[in-house]
Amino acid sequence: MSRPEDADKAETEADKSVAGRAAESPSRKEEAARRILHVDMDAFYASIEQRDFPGKYAGEPIAVGGDPPKGVVKAASYEARPHGVRSAQPAVEADRQCPGLIFVPPRMEVYQKESRRIREILHRYTDIIEPLSLDEAYLDVTSPKKGPPSGTLVARRIREEVYEETGLTASAGVGPSKFVAKVASDQDKPDGLTVIRPEDQLDFIAGLPVGDFHGIGPVTEEKMQEMGIETGADLQETTERELTHHFGKRGGHFKRLAMGEDDRPVQPDRERKSVGAERTFSGDVAEPEEMLSRLEPIAERVSGRLESAGPEGTPVRGRTVTLKLKSHDHEVSTRQTTLRRAVRSSETLMRLAERLLGRPHPPEEPVRLLGLSVSSLTGRKEGGKQLELDFDQA
Repeated sequence: MSRPEDADKAETEADKSVAGRAAESPSRKEEAARRILHVDMDAFYASIEQRDFPGKYAGEPIAVGGDPPKGVVKAASYEARPHGVRSAQPAVEADRQCPGLIFVPPRMEVYQKESRRIREILHRYTDIIEPLSLDEAYLDVTSPKKGPPSGTLVARRIREEVYEETGLTASAGVGPSKFVAKVASDQDKPDGLTVIRPEDQLDFIAGLPVGDFHGIGPVTEEKMQEMGIETGADLQETTERELTHHFGKRGGHFKRLAMGEDDRPVQPDRERKSVGAERTFSGDVAEPEEMLSRLEPIAERVSGRLESAGPEGTPVRGRTVTLKLKSHDHEVSTRQTTLRRAVRSSETLMRLAERLLGRPHPPEEPVRLLGLSVSSLTGRKEGGKQLELDFDQA
């Protein structure tokens, strides 16, 4: 595992060409521009396990999560990823793809503790932090608490301090908007830093595949490709009217992103009303058994997001669980239940999803989208007897 300061030596020339000399006095235009960071820990859960148990896991392909046949991968090490192992994947599939894959039971309390340590480092530079999960967050460092107003320098120092104090690496993206910063952070993983200046963002966006755009899933991407739209440059050249005609209001959103128009603020400690995840499929899913199989990674993702959806990345639970279904002809329906006790675990969410899927009867039409969300959130841990999945209040 390379140290951030080693990576910085290789980054210096790239930063000069992509981001310019950050230490020089910026122009008035640059001073007015926001400096947004997206900091994303590299294979967070898996890297912690490799750090804590180097004799067992260092350099090995590991998957944090449940064992086959019913487990789900929460995180995969970089040694496992070339084999196609990824988060939210059924463990049995990951095991088949990667011979010798080692499954490691998750230690959520350890991951939460490390997340708090990292959050403390971020707060040294700004209090405008929007956590997305235990291992990633947006930061607005337009006016940092210390050091010059340079997103590049702040990102470097954060990465250095994270490594020095935790032994873990982080990748970061710097840009004038949340969209650009998030996409940039994924360009040079692991242990990378990519900086996009305001005047360079249109060229950067032009080179992105449309699948990298927020809100463009596999089905929308396929439809765009059928229209000859494969890159950000293609989106920039397509009229908003045409995009709106094919994709409704979302078409306008895609056009604005392509033109670098994203003024969404970084929202510190935002109070979430619900946490959810959904997935659109490329083909029809008709059998209830297959629907349940597709819901497992969705439930795992929702559970993971609940682990850090509270203030300062603290865990939350929810009492209302909603199952969303979209049929092949785009008709949307929901099924919902409200429980006496709040829930968070993926296992409980799956039991609830199974009951909701069959109540009052399994879907009569094939579905193209499945989703789960949890609302009526609380940070309070509710103890007592084993949870009863009571549907009388639904």
